[in-house]
Amino acid sequence: MRIHLLLLVCLASLWAHAGDAQMFAYNKDAALNLVEKSTEVSATATRRDITFAGSDGQPIRAYVVSPLTDGSFAGVLYVHWLGDPETTNRTQFLKEAEQLAPQGVVSLLLDMPWSAPGWFEKRKLEDDYEFSIRQVKDLRRALDVLLSQKGIDPKRVAYVGHDFGSMYGALLLGIDSRVHYAVLMAGTPVFSDWFLLGAKIAGAEREAYIKKMAPLDPTNYIGDAKSVPMLFQFSNHDEYIPKERAEGFMQAAKEPKEVLWYDAGHGLNAQAAADREKWLESKLGLGTGK
Repeated sequence: MRIHLLLLVCLASLWAHAGDAQMFAYNKDAALNLVEKSTEVSATATRRDITFAGSDGQPIRAYVVSPLTDGSFAGVLYVHWLGDPETTNRTQFLKEAEQLAPQGVVSLLLDMPWSAPGWFEKRKLEDDYEFSIRQVKDLRRALDVLLSQKGIDPKRVAYVGHDFGSMYGALLLGIDSRVHYAVLMAGTPVFSDWFLLGAKIAGAEREAYIKKMAPLDPTNYIGDAKSVPMLFQFSNHDEYIPKERAEGFMQAAKEPKEVLWYDAGHGLNAQAAADREKWLESKLGLGTGK
């Protein structure tokens, strides 16, 4: 009887998790509708300004940064933060992508909804749950775009996300096995930590919001990314993420994982960028003929 009961509990857990993953299902056969707006060629890389259809059919702006020559390439999906207005968009990691291109990397850099001026203040709390589900679906569409690029090796695909990009990345890693390496920067384990910043709700209304968002919290998913090497980057002086919250985010992930701390603010610093590039070079086998 005890064995049967344990089996039922395990099956119930599996069914519940399958239900969670089903929230992020999307139409894999829908046309990407990739449109190339312009192309710029530098001495080291090609940058294409594109749009593609998100999970709801609406266009998503992005850059594709690729090597100048043909070959077998690693792929990196970059998702920006919500911070400095100048870098709260697809340009945040553009320099890094252009530095990696000559080493054999194709990068896709997205403009996420929080790149729109005033997005955080203008959004409605009641929309945050469905909004969050849609972001994960759109990241899956972005992986479709990245993997459709010429020469991409599907076994060498990485994800890099900062802030909201880190948190939605944690969900993506838990439900989509196409990402094999990840760098997650300055993320917190609970969405309501950030969505409720400055919100004028309290008491039962606040608790109801937290309860509604809790099933989507990154710590519920990141542990399902098995055998995905991860690099976590955090600040020792983050004005938004107390150290115990940062550690909670990182500890929810399975091994292999590494964590680096920096004497910087929430935006991290140049050393974090250098460490990130070095880590990607090592994991993606750059410069080794792979």
